[in-house]
Amino acid sequence: MAATSVSYKCPNCGAPLSYLPGTDHVTCEYCGTTFDTDVIEDLFQKAQERAAAAEREQEEKWATEAAGAGWTEEEAAGLHAFHCSACGAELVTDANTMATECCYCGNPTMLPARFDGALKPDEIIPFQKTKKDAVAALKQFYEGKSLLPAAFKKGNRVEHVQAMYVPYWLFDAKIKAQATFLAKHIHKYDDGDETVREISFYDCYREGKMTFLRVPVDGSEKMDDTFMESIEPFDYGQLEEFTPAYLTGALADRYDVDVDAAVPRADERIAQSAADLLQDTVEDYDEVEIKGAPKIRKKKGDVSYVMAPVWILTTRYENTPYMFLMNGQTGKMAGSLPYDHRKSWIYFAIATLISWPICYYLIKFLCWLGELDTSKGLFAIFLAIAFVVALICGYGVRQYFIDQMSNVHPAPDATEYLKKGSFRLLDEDDTYLYTRTERTKNGRDWTDDD
Repeated sequence: MAATSVSYKCPNCGAPLSYLPGTDHVTCEYCGTTFDTDVIEDLFQKAQERAAAAEREQEEKWATEAAGAGWTEEEAAGLHAFHCSACGAELVTDANTMATECCYCGNPTMLPARFDGALKPDEIIPFQKTKKDAVAALKQFYEGKSLLPAAFKKGNRVEHVQAMYVPYWLFDAKIKAQATFLAKHIHKYDDGDETVREISFYDCYREGKMTFLRVPVDGSEKMDDTFMESIEPFDYGQLEEFTPAYLTGALADRYDVDVDAAVPRADERIAQSAADLLQDTVEDYDEVEIKGAPKIRKKKGDVSYVMAPVWILTTRYENTPYMFLMNGQTGKMAGSLPYDHRKSWIYFAIATLISWPICYYLIKFLCWLGELDTSKGLFAIFLAIAFVVALICGYGVRQYFIDQMSNVHPAPDATEYLKKGSFRLLDEDDTYLYTRTERTKNGRDWTDDD
């Protein structure tokens, strides 16, 4: 190794770490952690070897050019297109179905437009649920919602129910993933009137390979991605080769998010799943957290274009429209309901009043356990602390009931689409970094003793 200073990254905080070879330790100027020189050199050498190996493996891109096909003249002649002059949506239907109202914005005027084809879907998932099923599922969705306004439930009626085929891009990928984690062993014990925590830090490297099949990304800009991910998954076992006959009586949204624009969302979900799978292999530690983003290398990436069935239900409350989506295959419902603000604050007040005395006596009990003198006029202080804690509890209860009013959430990852049995750990390496000792007098805050 050269005699000049070499730049590394601190395994603890990721800041630049510089030292002169020949010394037996190095201290990070940013977080103050001290490392043995041998540990840093070993980590740097392994990182260099892994980077070189990754560079030798060529990254493959998604095969986006294979998604979709062209329409025949006969197929195109049997389809009609309608354009919404209000929101710009463009819907496709068979020759016998008339689009009289936009299912996105409610505009009653849909202008006929020339169908110019675009890409023909590769496959389609036919509807399994009926309009009657969709209305019944929406009523069931109302049940158990404590903050639902009484007027909404009593006077509510569904204004519009529409069967819609929504475009999806489905991504297949065989990948290799690398990730580094910071893990901790924590040993806690009493030493006289002190409590001691010895925290040992480890740099844990993991590499694995896995296969994901048909990770979906919504191809419609008008259809909210979070909504669409909330009604996943679809059962791909019922995929059929696409024919225009499936559009009878239904509308189809034409994709306006092309396949290349959909790639980042597929990559994001796959990367999160890969990180979680690798982290699950970092075992026998008390705490584990990932350092940075995982490195992903695709070995194969196929893409297909499919249409998936969705029921769109629209209702109205106090002149505000509310849209709900139901998976037309599985019946899974997603939407956000209005809530009674007055009732939510009543829940807050009740929870706060119940929590206040409980928190007060709990604080007194903890002080007694810590042998603190509670007789020196601390009543007002304890009461104030208990009130603050009770307010936090009350807010948490209120937020819990508000959160129940919506089940619209983005999909966290692509684990649902991991091919069974495809994950395999290729490499693992755990390197001890350092140990930090923390001492505290019983009843006081933690203090560091590096």
